[in-house]
Amino acid sequence: MRLKNCHNTARLRELAKKRLPGPIFHYIDGAADDEVTYRRNTEAFDDCDLVPNVLAGVESVDMTTTVMGQKLDMPLFLAPTALQRLFHHDGERAVGKAAEKFGTMFGISSLGTVSIEEIASRIKTPKMFQLYFHKDKGLTKNMIDRCKEADFDCLALTVDTIVGGNRERDLCTGFTSPPRLTLTSLMSFAAHPAWALNYFAREKFELSQIKDYAKAGTNISTSVSDYFSNMLDQSMNWKDAEEVCQYWGKPFALKGVMSVADARKAVDIGASAIMVSNHGGRQLDGSRTPFDQLAEIVDAVGHQIDVICDGGIRRGTHVLKALSVGAKACSGGRFYLYALAAAGELGVEKALSNLKGEIERDMKLMGCKSIADLSRDNLRFRQ
Repeated sequence: MRLKNCHNTARLRELAKKRLPGPIFHYIDGAADDEVTYRRNTEAFDDCDLVPNVLAGVESVDMTTTVMGQKLDMPLFLAPTALQRLFHHDGERAVGKAAEKFGTMFGISSLGTVSIEEIASRIKTPKMFQLYFHKDKGLTKNMIDRCKEADFDCLALTVDTIVGGNRERDLCTGFTSPPRLTLTSLMSFAAHPAWALNYFAREKFELSQIKDYAKAGTNISTSVSDYFSNMLDQSMNWKDAEEVCQYWGKPFALKGVMSVADARKAVDIGASAIMVSNHGGRQLDGSRTPFDQLAEIVDAVGHQIDVICDGGIRRGTHVLKALSVGAKACSGGRFYLYALAAAGELGVEKALSNLKGEIERDMKLMGCKSIADLSRDNLRFRQ
């Protein structure tokens, strides 16, 4: 299969599966327990139908939106994800350049593999930093300070990783970061020589934001779930989140809010946005999906705070359905991580091109000249 033939997320996933060693592919692709929530995140969109209007004069459409004070050329951005140089040697550099080309925002993770400073110097598109609240308060403060100095546009505090989810695929494959060298993993690497050559012959893998504070995940192989459970502060509470918001002093989001009660608390502490998210189904299996939960959260706080629908996005119609409910924008990880693994920067560009084309075409088919024309009048939910 060639990149030019990857017309959708499913095809990019197939190409990524061919190019990555098994444990690394399954780290991207897997989720918690029976992976019910992971599957439902996308399937939930199928329970909602679009009702188009016609004869609307849609020769040109405006896909721009503003979220967390950032004007985006399309209503979809690249959520921060960890370990990207495991999937392709360019990692966050490739993702950022692709986002820049399409005029949208992208984020880097506390467990990112390229430094805050390098991203700031290379990438000019709006940038989000995703913060994990570590037991080591010096590390947490250091990351915030570095983002301030690098003039990142917004900060998202992840609040749904108080312990690591039960990611059984990782247990079965033995996935760790960095990869632990075993007979099984070496056989998988040997079966994917292009990946192995790039991983072992290029710059050493690192977690650029934490390497000076912790060996886990950089010099010592560990699973992501173990990292969360051992390194993150399980006592984190609303007061801590408010203090991070105040210390940061710029647009601030909570990532992982799923209840109306928590959405209201996010408003109370001064957050600019909430990312309605279940961490891609990788934490609490059996939890609600972002799209299913979106309406009641928008109704409660959408007039006070930007609501972002995060997770499950595979098609332009998914984005339009979320926007019609009231989201200001959508974000996701897997749709571009498959593309990154498949072909680096060109792969991410292909993923964004596919989805931008779908959003534009589907807006015209819906009879919508701009995002403002989308509303719940466009939707009917199946019973």
